[in-house]
Amino acid sequence: MAENTTNETVGRSCSDPVCIDARRVYDSCGDKDCLSDMPVFFTCEGQELIDSAVNVRLRDADVLNVMLDIEPVPFHRGFYSIDMTYFFLVSLDVFTTPCTNPTCVNGICIADKKVILYGSEGNVRVFSSDMTTDEYDAQNIPARNLPTANVQVAQPIPLAATLKEKRPCHRLPRKIPEAVTAKIGGGIADSGEKVVLATLGVFSIVQLLRNVQMLIPAYDFCVPEKRCVGSTDSPCEMFSRLDFPTDEFFPPNVTDCGTPDGGGCGCCSDAES
Repeated sequence: MAENTTNETVGRSCSDPVCIDARRVYDSCGDKDCLSDMPVFFTCEGQELIDSAVNVRLRDADVLNVMLDIEPVPFHRGFYSIDMTYFFLVSLDVFTTPCTNPTCVNGICIADKKVILYGSEGNVRVFSSDMTTDEYDAQNIPARNLPTANVQVAQPIPLAATLKEKRPCHRLPRKIPEAVTAKIGGGIADSGEKVVLATLGVFSIVQLLRNVQMLIPAYDFCVPEKRCVGSTDSPCEMFSRLDFPTDEFFPPNVTDCGTPDGGGCGCCSDAES
């Protein structure tokens, strides 16, 4: 529908400019971090299993939360430091005896990161309200006109995990929010004999945004041109329109992988098959 609207408005002169309130990205940066040897923190049950482990294997990782704090940089007007605290959920295969099936245990890793970006200046205080039906609108707390920090994090890449004897430097550096510890089923154990050190690869983009009023050209309102069609078919009628999955019953041959002579390694990607 967006393509049709664009094509129709290419040859049409725009109407009077309109003023909008939108978030503008004043500065941003992208980074590739290898977060190495991060201690993994477990519940009491998980720590007992780690203490009896002979080996561990890093299975998966995910970003649970990122806490951000933004402060102006002294003597550099318009620049702000952004302190970020990453909370990662890691899944480990724990081997308690050789040649046995592993036990999956979840833990939490913590990493800190700091960047400095330009966010422009604003010396006003913002007052606003939220609309409440049939009542007086609720007044929001007045806020300073500071930029907003935004961080985008891709799925972490699990790289390595090692099992070592716990040292004082492996203690919990700060209190973990309850919403994070709830993902592993409870509080963090404050004791233990062994520690798991995980290494993750993280891709991230950090932005500083500020609400500004911008004058932009406008065409028309985005009026839908397509009708909503509901499905009234019976399940059997819907099933009858599906193609027969021939590929599921007849796996491709080596010659179907795109090699003229049928040679090569015999590997065929999903896209080619």
